[in-house]
Amino acid sequence: MNAYDRALAEFQTAQHNRRTAEEWLAAFEAALATPDQARLAALFHADSHWRDILAFTWHLTPTASGDAIAARFAREQARVGAHGFHLPPNRRPPRDVTRYGIASIEAIFAFKTTDGRGAGALRIAPDTDGTMKAWHISTVLEALDRHEEKLGANRPTGAAYSRNFGGDNWADVRRKAVAYEGREPTVLVIGAAQAGLSTAARLNQQGIDTLVVEKWPRIGDSWRKRYHSLALHNAVQQNHLPYMEFPPTWPKYIPKDMLGNWFEFYADAMEINCWTDTEFVAGSWDASAKCWSAVVRRGDGTERTLRPHHLVFANGVSSYPMVPDLPGIENFGGDVVHSEGFDSGTAWKGKRAFVIGTGSSANDIALDLYSNGVQTTLIQRGPTTVISIDPSARLGELPWSEGSSLEDADIVVAAATPPLTVKALTANAKRMYEFDKEMIDGLVSIGFKHDYGADETGHLMKYFRRGGGYNLDTGSSALMIKSEIGLLHNEKIARFTAEGAQLDDGSVVPADLIVLATGYFPQAELVRRALGQEMVDRIGPVWGIGPDGELSNMYKRTPQQGLWFIAGGLAQCRINSKYLALQIAAMELGKLGPL
Repeated sequence: MNAYDRALAEFQTAQHNRRTAEEWLAAFEAALATPDQARLAALFHADSHWRDILAFTWHLTPTASGDAIAARFAREQARVGAHGFHLPPNRRPPRDVTRYGIASIEAIFAFKTTDGRGAGALRIAPDTDGTMKAWHISTVLEALDRHEEKLGANRPTGAAYSRNFGGDNWADVRRKAVAYEGREPTVLVIGAAQAGLSTAARLNQQGIDTLVVEKWPRIGDSWRKRYHSLALHNAVQQNHLPYMEFPPTWPKYIPKDMLGNWFEFYADAMEINCWTDTEFVAGSWDASAKCWSAVVRRGDGTERTLRPHHLVFANGVSSYPMVPDLPGIENFGGDVVHSEGFDSGTAWKGKRAFVIGTGSSANDIALDLYSNGVQTTLIQRGPTTVISIDPSARLGELPWSEGSSLEDADIVVAAATPPLTVKALTANAKRMYEFDKEMIDGLVSIGFKHDYGADETGHLMKYFRRGGGYNLDTGSSALMIKSEIGLLHNEKIARFTAEGAQLDDGSVVPADLIVLATGYFPQAELVRRALGQEMVDRIGPVWGIGPDGELSNMYKRTPQQGLWFIAGGLAQCRINSKYLALQIAAMELGKLGPL
């Protein structure tokens, strides 16, 4: 086929895909307007999936099966009044894709509701009779009417301080905004890393007065103060923060200090009100005033009680460092440090170290110690999923590597329902094993306990379920296989002694340093210490997979009014901060009540 014929074929395919998507959307809108449940069901495959994000249900709501999807659309339409379904010119045009093993036409569409403007992803494939039907759809609330984000042509004029001779300039306005003298924030966000900054930036664009408190002296210290050699394990194109993408000159895997500095710059550029060197101490809900009594302690020891309507915990999937019960550890004569406090192995050059744990942090720390001339042994406590960063971990980055805009890629990623996520992760785990077979076989040959999770769903489902249990390999596995980094199973250790680890056969493996890469308590522990056990019991689990397959109490209203949680990697926080901010804005506008 010559270039002309190829271009003609591509044009004809593009026209066919657009026409197919437009015809489906028109039929869908006509059925929805009635609403006619039977007509709606006829537009979907029997095995279909819908994820609604606020647009129809004001929740993160997965629905499976064509009949159930039709019933829910019909039920919600009377309130939602969805209409105007179309293919917007500023989004990626419909195209042929294969998602979850199904060859489909994938289209990004837009629509309107009584509350605002929506978007979604649609996947259409032929049914057994050849009829083009949807097998996957998502609907996402993108903006509230009359409260759109202040972007582009809608940006602020700056009239409040521009050329305000004799009055406040921008710096004066910012100083007064951050001081919170004589006013209370509507939202108090705890933590100024990716989750807190993304949330505050989104809330600012909704016109919601937001204060972020950060326990470290500088924004970004939560990354700067992690171990010396740390860099992100996933590629730059998926890790942008809202509204400001990283420069195109930045490395594929961003070093921790570079990221920390960006966070500090980002907070200033996005006009985020933040109190650093400030710790959230305690909080209680005032049911009569419908606000929190939130106590924060500044670096000078002074305390202030704030009265926000909303409290957002944005301090990570994990909370406080977990130190397991290690028999005899109190007798150890060397240094014991948790991975949270580990910086570099330079001080232990020529010495011996144990690293307890075999997750990513443990392996990175072991590699750092080894590179600094420390005789290093990893102590494995349970099965660990090990995958290569490239190519295996890159499989999860595909939506952001397909040439789409960041906004379009985020729509595609957010569309996934829990069953589809499990299906994709299971398929990816199989491909990862094929890529990494030599490395995994080598690890197994030295006695390393390897798995892909209890149901073969791989490392990401471990992350969603428990926040750990995997290693994105940066080179330590090859060194273990060659016995240059040691491997010791925890069950062989009878107890720790002054000299090191006494094994069950009575021998002692000496050490000068023990690094506890043993993870962190789940967020429930943070809630318990800050808000009390009664609050933990009221709201239930935070993070982990809930009964509907979604993350428990994350990015959405919880059983406690005004209490919110956001955590995860940079992409998760960028995507879900938008939905969290829209819910808070809707509550402040009286459009949405508590659960």
